[in-house]
Amino acid sequence: MGKLYEEITAELAAWLKAQQVFFVGTAPLSANGLVNCSPKGMDTFNILGPRQVAYLDLTGSGVETIAHLRENGRIVIMFCAFSGPPKIVRLHGTGDVITPESPEWESLRQGFPEYPGARAVIRVQVSRISDSCGYAVPRMEYLEERDVLIRSTEAKGVEGLKKYQREKNARSLDGLPALDAD
Repeated sequence: MGKLYEEITAELAAWLKAQQVFFVGTAPLSANGLVNCSPKGMDTFNILGPRQVAYLDLTGSGVETIAHLRENGRIVIMFCAFSGPPKIVRLHGTGDVITPESPEWESLRQGFPEYPGARAVIRVQVSRISDSCGYAVPRMEYLEERDVLIRSTEAKGVEGLKKYQREKNARSLDGLPALDAD
């Protein structure tokens, strides 16, 4: 039986931080728009308060979450237990996008490791916190983080990364505006 939480408790926070992967879901307002679900890993999730979380958004091939949040703000973050007792936790809310040009960037960015290619902090005001059984989620063994994204970003260099963001991160798949890459 699922449970609703009033806030992220210390116990729930510890469980969330112990998970190796989480998934971010967003969608545009258009009925014809593409729903997005993105897996996230590494040490990119942070709890800012009892009803506020954030994650460090690293440069990748897509930019759907940023575009969707800028359009309508809706977001859900889902965690699954792949080891230990079965459990799924969903954090529904509204998110905003803090980029390096934002006044809040430095203070929010400090809560995360120094990863190259950090393009935004996604901050979420959580309106609903719930868990469910997760009985059908398979048990899986965590081996290690992949370093391909880091190596790829470092190989591009500063100017190459800016060019990549201009070409790949300016608009979503549906054509919504996303990043203004300089």
